[in-house]
Amino acid sequence: MATRLDKTIKRELELDGQLYTVSIGPTGVSIIPKGRRKGHEVSWADLISGEAELRRDLSLSVEVLDALRRAEHDPG
Repeated sequence: MATRLDKTIKRELELDGQLYTVSIGPTGVSIIPKGRRKGHEVSWADLISGEAELRRDLSLSVEVLDALRRAEHDPG
């Protein structure tokens, strides 16, 4: 039987030489670079509904579109 997630759990994560604080709580998950106040946060509702994936995909498509536009204006 699993334990109910009723309070926030914090753990440290090292990824590519960078330290992060990962918080898992009743409202969602956040990943914040060590020593900073702001990071990335995703609610459980967004994860379950697929909204987080949609945001990521939209962000990637906008980046690709911007790169294509820059390449058109600067044929180099």
